[in-house]
Amino acid sequence: MRKGILALPVTALLLAGCSKDKETLHVFTWADYVDPDLVERFESENDCQVKIDIFDSNEAMLAKLQAGANGYDVIFPSSYMVAKLARDGMLENLRLKGVLDDPMRLPNIQHIDPAYRNCALDPDMEYGVPYMVTYTGIAWRDDKEPLKSAPPAKSWRVLSDRPDLKGRITILDDMRETLGAALRLNGCSINTTNPADLAKARDTVIEWKKNIAKFENEQYKGGIAGGEFLLVHGYSGDIGQTQLDSDGALAPDLNHVRFFLPEEGFSLSCDEMAVPVSAPNKELAYKFINFLHDPEVAAQNMQYTAYWCPNAAAKRILEREDPEMAANPMIFPSEADLARGEVIGDLGDALALYTKAWDEVKASENK
Repeated sequence: MRKGILALPVTALLLAGCSKDKETLHVFTWADYVDPDLVERFESENDCQVKIDIFDSNEAMLAKLQAGANGYDVIFPSSYMVAKLARDGMLENLRLKGVLDDPMRLPNIQHIDPAYRNCALDPDMEYGVPYMVTYTGIAWRDDKEPLKSAPPAKSWRVLSDRPDLKGRITILDDMRETLGAALRLNGCSINTTNPADLAKARDTVIEWKKNIAKFENEQYKGGIAGGEFLLVHGYSGDIGQTQLDSDGALAPDLNHVRFFLPEEGFSLSCDEMAVPVSAPNKELAYKFINFLHDPEVAAQNMQYTAYWCPNAAAKRILEREDPEMAANPMIFPSEADLARGEVIGDLGDALALYTKAWDEVKASENK
């Protein structure tokens, strides 16, 4: 399988052979989120080295930054977290600094797909440049019993209504994603600030705990590919990665991994590339952001990550050179499916309501 590479060994490989006196770009991002071949190409073209550190949730990233980790040049938070970081004065204002208007710094933002504005919290890219758009749903194995005989309903209800899958289910260890799924099941917005809505969502997730093996953000990919887990709550790109072989083609033995976006609705978010005010190498950071939006680079990166990079020119390259991927609804959902998606928003001070509900979920012994 092409993906699932551990973060630290990847970093070590990228640094191998790099001179210690070369300029270093420090990147803080999600696992398996940029093609290592492209990182090596960037290093070669810019005579630098790239060091990649990994986080598994926006809240974990925030906690590390708030604890004083101030050496990162580029970070990849989701849009709602970009809004919080900007509000807290932690990000460079790309518009105010003149970066967006400088044709020598970020010329490739001209390729940003206008459709991105439909899911953008910051459509003017004042603090972050879009990287990948993600959708969160359910993946399952159609070749394994009991799902082979009884496929799941395309609903979040499957997390509680299938006791025959007990111990073979995982849900994301992510406060906004998992509470958001429960909110949508209950007919509420994933951005509600109503305490009663959050209390009901909390109880729903506690009910889900009866069936799950664990809360999981990374190992669920290999788990469902190998058959350890039969149904998982996860990101579309992660599931797409499990279906690809080492050459980036669909692997026949993994075509049994299916994915759906629940009928009640689902979360949709954009991960952005942002530059902290404390970044030691801002100019190199801008070069990296611009590099990742070069159309050929973005197209190759989509083939690696199985996520949608909102780069219109890159999409045209895929349509011409990889029509199978360009037609993959897991990467490019239909308009009807997207209409059920809801963008994860910035909650401001109301985030404390979610933190309280999530802490109560985790403390619950109802499993």
